[in-house]
Amino acid sequence: MSAVGLFITGTDTGVGKTYLTCLLAQQLRDEGLVVGAYKPAVSGSDEGHWHDVENLARATGNVFPSERICPQRFVAPLAPPEAARAEGLEVDSRLLRTGVDWWRDRVDVLLVEGVGGLLCPLTDSETVADLASDLDWPLLIVARTGLGTINHTLLTIEVARRRDLKIAGLVLNEPEPPALDDESCLTNADGISRHGRVPILAHVNHGHSGRLRPIAGSSTIDWLSLIGRPVNTVPLTDDTSR
Repeated sequence: MSAVGLFITGTDTGVGKTYLTCLLAQQLRDEGLVVGAYKPAVSGSDEGHWHDVENLARATGNVFPSERICPQRFVAPLAPPEAARAEGLEVDSRLLRTGVDWWRDRVDVLLVEGVGGLLCPLTDSETVADLASDLDWPLLIVARTGLGTINHTLLTIEVARRRDLKIAGLVLNEPEPPALDDESCLTNADGISRHGRVPILAHVNHGHSGRLRPIAGSSTIDWLSLIGRPVNTVPLTDDTSR
């Protein structure tokens, strides 16, 4: 059995990629699947804590080693190659990819969360888009709801299409409470859908928890149809921590 995967990217830093990845992980686990989370690199430590990694660990049941969730961690809040350089290190390009291998026979679905947006540098010569292309799993794009999101989102969609990356869909998220005078929140989804020609799967209000609900139509999102269904499933009693 080899896990199916979904690559979660964003239109920018701070749009809520980790938050959405955690919501999705919890939802898929509620449906009886064994779910893993992989963040190839993270930068920006809070007194020795990488909160994204800790949140992903909780969302996947606290059964997987944190070094498997994120094998490359750097202290400075900079793009990974700069954060690594500040410590006299380099991002290991090979490990960015081989870090996925450990998960393949341990989970049904692997959620891979990128860094920043698709053109964020991962090494001195590679971007997140290069890694996404090599892994070759569908993209879930996370975008803000407010003013300016149409441009940022369409740029992300264009980069993905130029790299022949399959887009599973898009989620609009409110990482902060929306401005009361931001009328664009009422029309941005339609603008993105019309110009970008991608399915908008959900609109997540600030502070939402629980299942991701579609904007319209059915009461659930068939994530496995978007990702690709596992041939079979990992027994829930497996020791997944080794």
